[in-house]
This record gives sequence, C-alpha cells and structure tokens, in this order.
Amino acid sequence: MTVWVIFICSILLFLALDLGIFNKTPHVISTKEASFWTLIWVSIALCFSFVVFLIFKNNWVANPTQLTPLDAALKYVTGYLIELSLSIDNIFVIAVIFSSFKIPQKYQHRVLFWGIIGAIVFRALMIFFGVALFERFSWITYVFGVFLIFTAIKLLISKESKEYNPKKSFIYKTVRKIIPITTTVDNEYFFVRKKHLLVATPLFLVLILVEFTDILFAFDSIPAILAITTNPFIVFSSNILAILGLRSMYFFLSNMTSKFYFIKYSLVAILTFVGVKLLLAHHYKFPEWFSLSFIFVALAIGIVVSVKSKVKA
Repeated sequence: MTVWVIFICSILLFLALDLGIFNKTPHVISTKEASFWTLIWVSIALCFSFVVFLIFKNNWVANPTQLTPLDAALKYVTGYLIELSLSIDNIFVIAVIFSSFKIPQKYQHRVLFWGIIGAIVFRALMIFFGVALFERFSWITYVFGVFLIFTAIKLLISKESKEYNPKKSFIYKTVRKIIPITTTVDNEYFFVRKKHLLVATPLFLVLILVEFTDILFAFDSIPAILAITTNPFIVFSSNILAILGLRSMYFFLSNMTSKFYFIKYSLVAILTFVGVKLLLAHHYKFPEWFSLSFIFVALAIGIVVSVKSKVKA
C-alpha cells in the first residue's frame, strides 16, 4: 500500500508542478518545447522500469503470479510501449477536435491537463474491473482476444477518406442540450458569466469530448495491457506514465500526422499480436523478451518507414 501511495502522490506532484509552475501562463507550445518534454516523460517512464524491478525484488507490492523482478520490469516496459503506441491514434483524433472547435493553441494544454486528470480516474476504474474480470473468469481472455483482432481488422480496412466530425457526435449534441455554451473562446476558463448566467465555453465542451475519446481508446489499450500482465501496479503505472507524456507528445505529433501514415500498420500488427496472445493464453506463454521485442520492432518499423516514405495520409 505504501508504494501505491508514494506513486500516486508523485503523479499528483508532477501535475501540480506542470500547471502551477511550468505552464502557469497559457502560451503556444513550440515543437522544441514539446520535444524536450516528450523526451523527459519518455525517459522518466523508461527509467521507472528499474523502480519496478526494485519493487518486485523487495516484494513491496502484491505479486500473486510470482513474477520475477526482471519479468515485472519487462512487462512494465511492454505495457508502456503498447499504451504509447495506441495513444498515437488518440492524439490525431484530439487534434481534429481542437481544430474543429478552433481552440487557440495557447489554451490546448489546459484542456489536455484536466483531460488527463479525468483519464487517470477512468483508467483506474477500468483497470480495477478489468483485472477482476481476468482473475475471476478465465474464458474472458478469448473474448478480449477476439475483440482486439476484430479491432485490428477494422483499423486495417478503414477508409482514410472518412473524416471524424466531433460536431456530429452524440456527446456534442447531448451536452449542447443540457448546458448553454458560448460560441467564442476569449480566455482559458471553462465557464464564464453572461448576463448573470453561468455558461460553458467551447473549452469545456472540448474537454468532455477529449475525455470521451480517451474512454473509447481505453477499451482497446486496457485489454491489450491485460494480455501482458494482470498485476494491478504494473498495468496502472504503465498506463498513467504513458498518459502523462501524452500532452507533450500531442504538441510534438499533432502537426505531423501525414508523416506517420504507416504507424497505422504498426498498430494493426500490435493489436493482432496481443489478440493472438490472449487467445493462446491458456495454452502457450510467449517469452517476455519476445513480446517486448515484437512491439518495439513493429513500432520502430512504422516510424522509420513513415519518415522515409513520401506517401501522405
């Protein structure tokens, strides 16, 4: 329990420093700044694998499946890479939402910050129930395995010309009916007063859409990580650290969607592999080094081919 408390308090401290000091004043985040913070968060996340090693070596968290310290560290890195890779599609959808509602760049970080607070809560709940399902019903691995393979096939055959329009979504239409919303963004606030009436700004509407988008993508990423391990601490920490780096990665990647066209096929390969791993979970166990290597290589190939190719999405 002590490790959980320390980890959660550390996350809250990072978030407090982020909004209270580093991004206290709304500003446009440059590619250079985004690159710097992306490197920082990825470095922190990867270095945390050594912390995971020490935690399991000293039995500081529950370890019902008797993972060795090395296996625990490898599972953590594998889970982190899965979450990071599946977040790329999420980033592009968020970019469409911001663009659709014409949210100024200097206010986007604030929306993403509060979006991450909500994402942490929702992910924690989904992980809790997901682990409970995996531990109680052994056959659930087949269900999630088929679901992930179906998702991979759907992603593979989806038409690139079909654009996502957030203004046609059910969430957008529902929120508009419940809460009065202004049409302009004049400041960083989610609510303002208009003629003594408290109304929401487009920032609040976008925040709701970003939260909903994260929940939808979590339905893919959570089962994918649970295919690697059902240890709550590994699943939660790998998820949260990937989410924390999502903001800086968004500003780094959002303007370069066309340069990462082939990442789509990396995600298809990763989802298919994890789906097959779930289907074979009761019959064959893939070595930890193989799972990590496959996901790393698939992601690396997608990035390298995308950067070198002149094909655009």
